[in-house]
Amino acid sequence: MSDGAVLHVTGRVLVGPEDDDVRDELWVIDGRISYDRPAGVRDVRTVEGWALPGLVDAHCHVGLDRHGAVPDDVAERQALADRDAGALLLRDAGSPSDTRWTDAREDLPKIIRAGRHIARTRRYIRDYAWEVEPDELPAYVAQEARRGDGWVKLVGDWIDRDLGDLAACWPREAAEAAIAEAHRLGARVTAHCFAEDSLRDLVEAGIDCVEHATGLTADLVPLFAERGVAIVPTLVNIATFPDLAAGGEAKFPRWAAHLRRLHARRHDTVRDAYDAGVPVFVGTDAGGTLPHGLAAAEVAELVTAGLPPVRALSAATWAARAWLGRPGLEEGAAADLVVYERDPRADVRVLAAPSRVVLNGRVVG
Repeated sequence: MSDGAVLHVTGRVLVGPEDDDVRDELWVIDGRISYDRPAGVRDVRTVEGWALPGLVDAHCHVGLDRHGAVPDDVAERQALADRDAGALLLRDAGSPSDTRWTDAREDLPKIIRAGRHIARTRRYIRDYAWEVEPDELPAYVAQEARRGDGWVKLVGDWIDRDLGDLAACWPREAAEAAIAEAHRLGARVTAHCFAEDSLRDLVEAGIDCVEHATGLTADLVPLFAERGVAIVPTLVNIATFPDLAAGGEAKFPRWAAHLRRLHARRHDTVRDAYDAGVPVFVGTDAGGTLPHGLAAAEVAELVTAGLPPVRALSAATWAARAWLGRPGLEEGAAADLVVYERDPRADVRVLAAPSRVVLNGRVVG
């Protein structure tokens, strides 16, 4: 391991989703993966089971709670909760906190940051986002593209209190200019979208990903598939829609009814997108109101929605890491892996109970 010892992982090493991707063992030497047995090594620790690349939570918020930014000690506990659940690569989809201090901690998950959310004025949760008007959007996107790790996060829709319902936040031309600016700077763009009416403009403007995507309808699915726009459904978060609707129904009955409709069709929405070839990835939306450590529950939700178990598993492992440009169980890669007592391809519920968590070559859980 990275402290001079060697870790020997034996059993079944799931390098990829197919049967011919399975190996019998790997070695961890100086924190890195090797498939060659080291010579002359006596200090060896053996771990046996079914090994996967560290899980990915592609939508979470380290450093954020329901009130906004949190102190570093709270952010640390959030990251540790993800780590202990096997999520070793996190895409932080918007946070007002500066969590770069975590990069120096080899015991904490690796974080890919999208900077701070960018929202329309008075159209998002207080203390979460930069709140700007359309003419300011490209400049703020450029700012967050420079601060982030290759991603920028927009708030594509939110409740319009005058309408009493969800509505798009940005005119088409503002979205086009902002996304073009992000791409010029080498960043990809994603957007929070619950409803239907922001999606076509954002996709045609060149967006790379949509978070939640509960408003994805049959006429839009082919457009997403054609453009290769990914979705991160966050179904464990969408499960809260009925409670949200009940809490806001007296003041905004139209919005509440809309949330209930989106919730009722959530699984069909995800299955239809997957069947059409839309890339689907695991994300939990932890850190706002949800606890961290829910990646396994989200994989199970994708299976409930109709994804084949191996594809739901891939949405949190092999495919997710490739999409984010991070290695899996490759020769020479950092040894970030999770070991289970049973085959997670046969039953994804196994993901909720890792027997060992290995991060940067160290057994941390």
